[in-house]
Amino acid sequence: MPALRLYAGRRARRHLEQHGLRPEHVRLVAAAAGGPKGLILGALDRFIFASWLAQSSQPVHLLGASIGAWRMGAACLDDPAAAFARLEHDYIHQEYETPPGRAAPTAEHVSQRFGALVEGFFRERVRAVLAHPRYRLHLFASRGRHLLSRDTRPRLVAGYLGAVMANSLRRRWLGHWLERVVFSAREGTLPFAAGDYPTIRCALTEANFMQVMLASCSIPFVLKAVTDIPGAPAGAYCDGGITDYHLHLDYNTGSGGIVLYPHFQKALVPGWLDKWLPRRHRATHFLDDVLVLAPDAAWVRTLPNGKLPDRTDFPRYGSDLAARAAAWTTAARAGAALQEEFADWLRQPTPDRIEAL
Repeated sequence: MPALRLYAGRRARRHLEQHGLRPEHVRLVAAAAGGPKGLILGALDRFIFASWLAQSSQPVHLLGASIGAWRMGAACLDDPAAAFARLEHDYIHQEYETPPGRAAPTAEHVSQRFGALVEGFFRERVRAVLAHPRYRLHLFASRGRHLLSRDTRPRLVAGYLGAVMANSLRRRWLGHWLERVVFSAREGTLPFAAGDYPTIRCALTEANFMQVMLASCSIPFVLKAVTDIPGAPAGAYCDGGITDYHLHLDYNTGSGGIVLYPHFQKALVPGWLDKWLPRRHRATHFLDDVLVLAPDAAWVRTLPNGKLPDRTDFPRYGSDLAARAAAWTTAARAGAALQEEFADWLRQPTPDRIEAL
């Protein structure tokens, strides 16, 4: 049973059929939100950044939201193989306490614990991340507007009701409630066209890096929003996946090259609220240059619980951290099959493995 599937946009497929794929062909790597699902990509991340891309010298843009932001930040460290191994360990072993009488930990508690995790991971290494000689890091967050400009539960409930209704009618109308904010480590033009959705561009700096990283991972109702990030407009900032769940962006910038996308599924769903709108799961011309590396659905069913790790595992395992960690570790280790098949295909890039995105 194959573990890996390769899906390519129109131009990317033509390029791969004619030239195969070499590290110097890649101009951008994207990393989706999706929480624990991203653990399945650890072996691919280590291979791509510690071994394969290291054979080239061109600048590469790295885009990330939520866990994808953490992954792309790890890619910018001096030893990416060690960084991804630590990310995997830290993410798998995160633990939260549920107060008596509650079904879940408080958002304040989760923010404090998760923030300490991120702080411990990047402490004293932020400058190295931002100054990487090749990688141009871009982290995504969502800035609340109107009712969502402050993080209190009544405002969140009313605000997200409005956001859901607006988004169901037209994705761009979600921008009346939540703006896309891209924090970039370097000046210069964004590596995608941002005309599809209300977008703010801000500098990613040593002064705001930790807050931006935490904001990008702050799921509404689960963690508290991060307020008033230095160097950005005032307001409440939450998970970048709300506006850009799988970074279904307009990559047609005319700069050429492949957008490499290690992903945990075939579809690139635009925003988190689009998960329940299958009509928005289809590929568009935005993705003409994209190559998606994704696990085969039948192979995923061989993993613990017959699925990828996800946030439902927190209530599934409750306080049994050892059982959850064992299941997630098994899935993460199984991801080595994705890396091995990708490496094999790079050595012999047969066109018949490439499917239409």
